[in-house]
Amino acid sequence: MLLRLDVADTRPLHEQVAGAIRRAIAEGECAPGDRLPPARDLSQALGVNVNTVLRGLRALRDEGVLEFRRGRGVTVAQGADGRAALLDRVRKVLADAARLGYGKDDVIDMIREVT
Repeated sequence: MLLRLDVADTRPLHEQVAGAIRRAIAEGECAPGDRLPPARDLSQALGVNVNTVLRGLRALRDEGVLEFRRGRGVTVAQGADGRAALLDRVRKVLADAARLGYGKDDVIDMIREVT
């Protein structure tokens, strides 16, 4: 798995780490059931602190994209490939909405209008 962080990105590093892993899953570099490298290896490859990587991994676990299993490490959750892609698109929609002056609640109202 080849992950890269964008030095021009202004988001916190843990969000960038989570985003890089989401992209890897969405693009098929990691499939559901695949095991991720240890956090220490990821932190060395990305040039960030191991705690930053762990924070990004926990966020992905909370989203249902990753599973933490004692003795088995961190694996990509079943269905995570579609979920990761969808979450990435939602984030882009929210960013576009924010640039246009709309908040999260406004976007939720728009979704309700459409459904």
